[in-house]
Amino acid sequence: MKMVENAAGRMVPDEINGGEAIPFKGVGKHRPGGRKYAPPIPTCIDYPDDNNKVVSSLTEALERCGLQDGMTISTHHHLRDGDLISNKIFDIASKKGIKDLVWLPSASFPCNDPVIEYLENGTINRIEGSMNGPLGMFVSEGRMKGMAVLRSHGGRVQAIQDGEVKIDIAVLAAPAADAFGNAKGTGGPSATGVLGYAKADYLYADRVIIVTDNLVDLPCFPMEIEGNYVDFVVVVDKIGIPEKIVSGTTQITKSPDRLLIAELTASFLEKSGLLYNGATMQAGAGGTSLAIAVFVHEMLRKKGWKLSFGFGGSTKYMVKMLEEGQMGYILDAQAFDLDAVKSVEQNPNHIPYSVFNAYNYHSKGNLTAMMDIMILGATEIDTGFNGNVVTHSDGLLLHGIGGWQNCLHARNVIIPVPLFRDRIPVIVDRVTTLCGPGELIDVIITERGIAINPRRQDLIDSVMGKGLPLVTIGELKEIAEKMCGKPEKAVVDDRVVAAIKWVDGTVIDAVRKVKT
Repeated sequence: MKMVENAAGRMVPDEINGGEAIPFKGVGKHRPGGRKYAPPIPTCIDYPDDNNKVVSSLTEALERCGLQDGMTISTHHHLRDGDLISNKIFDIASKKGIKDLVWLPSASFPCNDPVIEYLENGTINRIEGSMNGPLGMFVSEGRMKGMAVLRSHGGRVQAIQDGEVKIDIAVLAAPAADAFGNAKGTGGPSATGVLGYAKADYLYADRVIIVTDNLVDLPCFPMEIEGNYVDFVVVVDKIGIPEKIVSGTTQITKSPDRLLIAELTASFLEKSGLLYNGATMQAGAGGTSLAIAVFVHEMLRKKGWKLSFGFGGSTKYMVKMLEEGQMGYILDAQAFDLDAVKSVEQNPNHIPYSVFNAYNYHSKGNLTAMMDIMILGATEIDTGFNGNVVTHSDGLLLHGIGGWQNCLHARNVIIPVPLFRDRIPVIVDRVTTLCGPGELIDVIITERGIAINPRRQDLIDSVMGKGLPLVTIGELKEIAEKMCGKPEKAVVDDRVVAAIKWVDGTVIDAVRKVKT
């Protein structure tokens, strides 16, 4: 494997798992060629005349899909930490002696840590998707056979659509489905609200299996997955643990510092003019982001304003804005709590919206470019405003990219972060792992001051003299280092354990094996 320097000055591999890799060329510099990937043409000859596709078990469905060595298996993460299906796939494969599978999840959670057993025994060759905790540590230590590939949510769609990765079998858990394979995210004991991450899988996979614990009469409507793309339907006792499907992170922060960051962020939005009647906004589900949403909601209420729409990951705080008239619509790819799940089912203005439409960079436009306000997090930001979301300064691969890279294409990208975590500065000279170029990040807001990217003179002018604690990014770094010292650099060797893809499929950085 040869290492080459990309346009961001990072050394990246020129091949990944035996296939060609294109180095990052710069934002908006790579133009794809060719045609979209297409799965084989199916025929009704091979399917029941009565359209009943229910089979006895997941084992039977996998066998009838031709499960064999080296296949790529995809899953979605709407069941979050309550997922009871993904691990079963590899347990079945392991018992059959299947080797070298590629797992392509839209995300993994702690409940997926048991797949380490299948990485160790060779059932799984590699994971191409987010990983954290023990899974991330396993990869960081160089214990995975193949090279991990981390993509954003939109990057995953792009890779599937473009044929960069070919799904042999998609196994898609559904809270409700009919015997034909139509499925949705609402209804039943394991409701997730929406299935916004499954669209690329069922459109492009060679074979599609729906697994449900709630078989309903035809038609299962509104259908987020269409049955004419589905091969088999499996009915099980339980696809997910309801109390773990809901995110454990959707609690407003109680930290005084983080509440100050949230208050400063809301104040910045107001004084800069970014928050206005008819604006569009996306915020996350972390404690600080939720606090920002509460402050913004109060501002909107006092001024009699309404956001045109919000994009989710939805939470009860977005739902409250919708119900009380401060938000016109929620376009939603993922529900983070039970209020959001119920809202999707009951409120016609809470609309399921797949990441296929929201985030795919190889498409004729996408939702993120329409967002006025984008609130994101980061593990590190450097003095060039470059961002890292997958490692910390120790180099350990402990987070996924999620939709973060795609969201950088919003009109105004604001990253509220604490100046340090566990006495380790967040603002550094050079990010350990580059996930997003600084030219796309506009504002950094900390408890010690607000730094605006010099490229955004318009934002600097809009808040000058309005009582906000404006500082430079360099000053933030100096403050952090005076308080905590410089963070020690990661000790790594030459082996690349993971490639970080940019939204257009090029390689923006690489993660190396941590020396232990």
